[in-house]
Amino acid sequence: MSATDSQAAPPLRTTALHAAHVSLGALMVNFGGWEMPLWYPSGAVKEHLAVLTGAGLFDTSHMSVFLIRGAGVRDFLNYALTRDISALPEERAGYSLILDASGCAVDDTIVYPLDKERFALVVNAGMSGSVIAHLRDLPGGKAFAFTDLTGTCAKVDIQGPAACRILRQYVAGDLFAKFPYFSFRGDFDFSSTPARLTDGTPVLISRTGYTGEQGFEIFLPADQASALWARLLEGGASHGLIPCGLAARDSLRVGAVLPLSHQDIGPWPFINTPWSFALPLDPAGAFTKDFMGRGGLDPATADHTLPFVGFDPRKVERREARVLLHGAEAGTVLTAVADMGIGRVDGKVLGLACADKPRGWRPRGLVCGFVKVRQPLPAGTIVLLKDSRREIPVEISLDIRPGRTARKALQ
Repeated sequence: MSATDSQAAPPLRTTALHAAHVSLGALMVNFGGWEMPLWYPSGAVKEHLAVLTGAGLFDTSHMSVFLIRGAGVRDFLNYALTRDISALPEERAGYSLILDASGCAVDDTIVYPLDKERFALVVNAGMSGSVIAHLRDLPGGKAFAFTDLTGTCAKVDIQGPAACRILRQYVAGDLFAKFPYFSFRGDFDFSSTPARLTDGTPVLISRTGYTGEQGFEIFLPADQASALWARLLEGGASHGLIPCGLAARDSLRVGAVLPLSHQDIGPWPFINTPWSFALPLDPAGAFTKDFMGRGGLDPATADHTLPFVGFDPRKVERREARVLLHGAEAGTVLTAVADMGIGRVDGKVLGLACADKPRGWRPRGLVCGFVKVRQPLPAGTIVLLKDSRREIPVEISLDIRPGRTARKALQ
């Protein structure tokens, strides 16, 4: 064996739906050590628009899921996470950050309180080991039991305004009667979860997602994921459901002003961002509890992460792009994608779901994303994004894609 062979990268992991993606003609890529679909033959633009007008089906089984249990686990996690989880009611999930001592992001997570002594955390691909090690190293962390479900627990996301109409055909009982945004039904203990599909498949169903549109994330045993995937594709076709890959997931989440961990949040203090709802702040901006990393969060010295919307779909290469303000370099580009479901009408950004859009209007798409700059910039400020190919003007904005459906009443 040569030195090159001994240092070869480990083989890519695959989800339980890998064969289904290949059979559908998906372009497969390496994402966080997993071979995942980037897009299908329909293309990323059609997939993006399907989630805004009908529904899209995503395999997100590459995400890491682990359980933490033991006496006092709620108080422990209330210190380990930025969010005040002591206030989370029964069957409600919460978005939070996991910070290091400097206030920099280890990862972001959605936390599920399953019972008084048992919680589940969903973190990003390949991150369960690092996050568990981080939690174990915190004061008292070694007292808790951790169980990594990654690879044995599959996750399928159905997203879009038709998601509920499609999914309710396959769920036993009436889980949708009272199902508010960011709530969940079921348990990660699939041997005893009360939530089941009509064929008896055990599930945990969460009214969450990464698109800004109405939808659900379905956790189930990996060996039963293929059957659910096939049933949803077949039953959802008449509602406009199509399979969607990572490219559409990325453009949709940006339009919804949602961050990508290790790109939009990372090794810098998590403060002065659009995601202050993940911090325990009172109306005056003061912290309401102690948490890991609190001492590193000084808004007076930290950079500012700001959303922007452009004037056409042209993009810049984020890895080399700079932000220019009045001709001087002001920061860096974290994300730049095109949301093809938005456009400008008389200077105003509108989305496909906006009630005030002109009759018959079809958007051409707009570049959007996040910049990290050294000073606060009010909404409406025009900055230039410059890479080696082009220079484009964009507008700092409080929002990106208006009319999102995630919080609307289920249909």
